[in-house]
Amino acid sequence: MGNPVVHFDVGCTDSAASRDFYQKMFDWKAETYGPLSYKFDTGSDQGIQGFTTALGHEPHNYVMFYVQVDDIGEKIELIGELGGEVMVPETEIPGTGSFAWCKDPAGNLFGLWKAAT
Repeated sequence: MGNPVVHFDVGCTDSAASRDFYQKMFDWKAETYGPLSYKFDTGSDQGIQGFTTALGHEPHNYVMFYVQVDDIGEKIELIGELGGEVMVPETEIPGTGSFAWCKDPAGNLFGLWKAAT
């Protein structure tokens, strides 16, 4: 299967304002995706689609990419062995999938994603 980058997330304090910025900047379409997010359609079959999200807590501003994996728990174990760090443990989004936030040894954030089956 491989481990593709499956989406991006832009953190903010005002998801509607961020949505408006990216819609006007790149002509992206957006739809509401839960209470905190807007899901972007970039209008292209190239690249990946993404979200803007206002978490309501730190970190407010971030850009994150998510890599699809078969087993988040297995990857979390490997992160520690490779000198990385888990910032947010595996967390389920009911009916959608699970994610975790991690740091590589240089301190860069990235996400792990496993879609619901």
